[in-house]
Order: sequence, then structure tokens, then C-alpha cells
Amino acid sequence: MLRLEQRQQPSKIMLYITPVLAVVATMLVGAALFMVMGIDPLKAIYLLFIDPFVDSYNLSQLFVKASPLILIAMGLSIGFRAGVWNIGAEGQFIMGAIAGGAVGLALWDTQGWWLLPLMAAAAALGGALWAMIPALLKIKFNANEILVSLMLVYVAENIIAAMAQGPLRDPDGYGRPVSKNLERHDATTLPDVFPSLGIDAGGVVMLLLLAAAFFLLQKHAMGYQIKLTGESPRAARFAGVKPGVIIAVCLGISGAAAGMAGLFELTGAAGTLSADFGVGYGFTAIIVAFLGRLNPVGILLAGVVLAGTYIGGENAQFALKLPAAAVTVFQGMMLFFLLGFEILINYRVRRAT
Repeated sequence: MLRLEQRQQPSKIMLYITPVLAVVATMLVGAALFMVMGIDPLKAIYLLFIDPFVDSYNLSQLFVKASPLILIAMGLSIGFRAGVWNIGAEGQFIMGAIAGGAVGLALWDTQGWWLLPLMAAAAALGGALWAMIPALLKIKFNANEILVSLMLVYVAENIIAAMAQGPLRDPDGYGRPVSKNLERHDATTLPDVFPSLGIDAGGVVMLLLLAAAFFLLQKHAMGYQIKLTGESPRAARFAGVKPGVIIAVCLGISGAAAGMAGLFELTGAAGTLSADFGVGYGFTAIIVAFLGRLNPVGILLAGVVLAGTYIGGENAQFALKLPAAAVTVFQGMMLFFLLGFEILINYRVRRAT
């Protein structure tokens, strides 16, 4: 029989190497799976993991995919550091898109630079308010925020389907359950800042918020309270930290970040609100947060890597006829290996006596 024995001092070097090892392990296991499926493993791995970073067109799309992932993961990482587990960022992503999109559609005939910031503020508020539901239930009734936030994703999906078929449906859309295309309106379209790199205004905002998150966690008293709550809840209470405040702040920040990401997706790549607007970014961002070690710099790098799997997956679907679920499998394997290596960092395997 084998048992796990906790290490006295986990290796700091391995702590930073394990995300790379998780990616490598995913590639190796993925290659074995492709061989079993009768697909050239080298070609498949190249399309999935390398081509998105060397092809000029794919590079221009990389940051478009990465921006919402990084923004959501940034918000989630703050809560995860405090032991507040928001698993429902996908629902907050959707509700933010609805709130921001509704403002843009209500002011459709309005021109002005202020319209897009107003939509972003509405999106952040919509995502934050949706996240406050599990926050309040956790504070008042000690409800499990994992289950509540996750179940609210399905509520949000039904709400956006109803809105796309009802109040927000395009009257000139020939009955299709979609909103007007916000990309047709200059005031509701994200302007490109660095077109060759695929960085639009949403990407710039994401980078600024990532820097703000770094400052919050490293330099601000609230960041210290958040980290202390996650590392030692009892010590945090003795230090005067109020758990309810930390829960509300963490879920509010993560909800607002996911809501803004939803708006940037709406006013950028998606263009319209529809029943299938949710593309799973809220769930993938959880992998980004852990792959980046809950660190803003690590999240930036991890977001780019996971965005590459989206682009590579689309290429592989076309070139190798892979199913769309293959990308999700690879992302899941990445998280599996990361968590597995995490156990080996903190524990050593011993024979039971």
C-alpha cells in the first residue's frame, strides 16, 4: 500500500516548472491518443500547439481569443487566493454581455465616444450583481458558492435565450433569435489599437486591469487580507478581517471582470447576442487561473497558451476532421496534469507501514 506524506518544504522551482510540465504531458498523452485514432500525431500536435504561435494570421487572432480568458481568470484568481470558489464565471460573462448589449441596443441611434464606456460599466455591473447572488447566499446562509454559482450559469443561458427571442431580438432579422449586430455601429464596436497584434481597446483595458490586480495583491491592504484569508482563515479572523466583506469583494471583482469580458466579446468577435453566445470562456478561465499559478503575469502567459489551443483546435477540426470536443479534452487534460503535479510538489509517495 502507498500513502502520501506531506513535504516539509515544497520546491519553489518545481512550483513554477509544473505548468510547463503539464503542457508537455498533455502533448505527449495527446500524441498517443492521436496514434490510437489513426491520426498523424506530429501533424496534430503541430496544428494544436505550435501553428497558432508561428502563423501570421493565427498570431493576429491569438490576443482576440486570449483577452477574455485572461480578464476572467484575473478576476477568478483573486477569489481563489481567498478560498472563494467562483465556478460560475460563464454565467457572469453572459449577464455582462446582456447588460452591456442592452445599453448599446437601447441607444442604437446615438453616436459618441462615451457609449462604449457606458456599455462597459453596465456590463461590469451586470456581472457583479449576478455574482452577488452566491455571495449573499454564502454570507447569510453559508450556501456553497461552488454549487450556487455553477447552477446560475444555466439560469443565465436561459435568460440570454429568452432575451434573444424577445426584447433584444433584431426586428429586421427575419425572425432569427439574434440581436442587431453591434459591429455595424461604430459607437458600439471595439476600436483596434494594434491591429497587427490583434489588440483592440478591450485588450488594452484587460492589460490595465491585470496591472491593477497585481498592485492590489502585492501592495494594497485588501490584497493582504485576501491572501491571509486564503492561507489561514482563523488567523484572518483574529486579525480583524471580516469574512463576509472578503467574500463580497472577491465575488464582486470576479463577476465584474467576467461581465466586462462578455461585453468585449460581444462588441468584438461575436457581434450579436444569441442563445449560443456562451462559448465556455468562463470555464476555460479556471484552467488559465491555475495554470498561471493565480499570478497576474502567469495568467497572462497561460491565457495566451489556452487561446492557442482554441485556434489550433479550429485548424485541426478543418484539417484533420477532429471533433470540436477534442479541444475541451486537451484543456481538461492540462488541468488534470497540473493538479496531479501539484500533489507531487506538496506530498511525497511513501509505502504504508
